[in-house]
Amino acid sequence: MQYPQYMTEHVQLVYLEPSDVSHMLSIEERAHSHPMSAGNLADCFGRLYRVFGLKNQENQLVGFAIIQQIVDEVTLIDICIDPAMQGKGYGRLLLNNVIAFAKDAEAVVVMLEVRESNLAARALYRQCGFIESGRRKGYYPCNGAAEDALLMDLSLS
Repeated sequence: MQYPQYMTEHVQLVYLEPSDVSHMLSIEERAHSHPMSAGNLADCFGRLYRVFGLKNQENQLVGFAIIQQIVDEVTLIDICIDPAMQGKGYGRLLLNNVIAFAKDAEAVVVMLEVRESNLAARALYRQCGFIESGRRKGYYPCNGAAEDALLMDLSLS
């Protein structure tokens, strides 16, 4: 497989490495209310994982996606775009690459979970063909309370 291979005049899609964790963490902390830790991000560079990044012309990280593949299932663990760069199509670009990777890897499904309140992400996932397949009640912490996680799947078969 030759992924990632996408490049525009603005960004290049690349595989990230453990040395990129500090840059990933910076974006993660600015983009998410409950970010993954540096240790969690570093753990995503094992055998079952792929970490794609978008880098701009100055070679700065704009966003990233982490996937895990187990047999014929791909799970989107995290997709994160620098808040200053959101709304420019970079999330869709990363998600399309995840889907293309999954197809080439002969996966039958791409799965993910998303906060119920994350309307922008949910809209993107629906536009790319994901459907809601379940719910985890009270899964995410939210201002001293809990928020549901929506499970979404994209069938590739």
